[in-house]
Amino acid sequence: MARSVPAAPVAPPLLDRLNGPLHLAVALAGVWLLASSPWIGMYDRLPQPAGWANLAHAAVGFAALLAGAVYAAGCAQGGRWRQYFPWAGGDIGAVGRDVTGLVRGRLPTVEDGGLLPLIEGLLLLALLAAAATGAAWFFVQGTEAAAALREQHIVAARALGVLLALHLVGVALHLLDFVRD
Repeated sequence: MARSVPAAPVAPPLLDRLNGPLHLAVALAGVWLLASSPWIGMYDRLPQPAGWANLAHAAVGFAALLAGAVYAAGCAQGGRWRQYFPWAGGDIGAVGRDVTGLVRGRLPTVEDGGLLPLIEGLLLLALLAAAATGAAWFFVQGTEAAAALREQHIVAARALGVLLALHLVGVALHLLDFVRD
């Protein structure tokens, strides 16, 4: 009688394996970009001389755009986009239940397309919007479009800051709840 050989475990797709490192890279880049923004001196072009803060902001911004796009692709694969962007699929019932539960003193869930995954999805979109408008601003330096892109970049960066704060509050509440249990 032949012995059966157990099947080799299937390796997760590359984007799944990169999820943790990409999340960390995107988070660190976003925090660094927000924290360094008070030292940025750009309006419609990089100043001459640009200085380390302006050059580093632009370089980290381009890296954030690339890492954010790959991370977004990983988050969207296999239909998972419905978890982070339930409104795009027309299903915001879980978000409503989480908001109702929050009013009643219950923590929202971290899955099933609820409030916290919605915040994560919007945070990722804000990062991509800030990075894309920053990159576009960089490429049209010295033109009239640069000033308009700067304003859009600032709005996206502020949304990124607010959503990052909400995300951190959600993470902290769940860590606290985990420690209590």
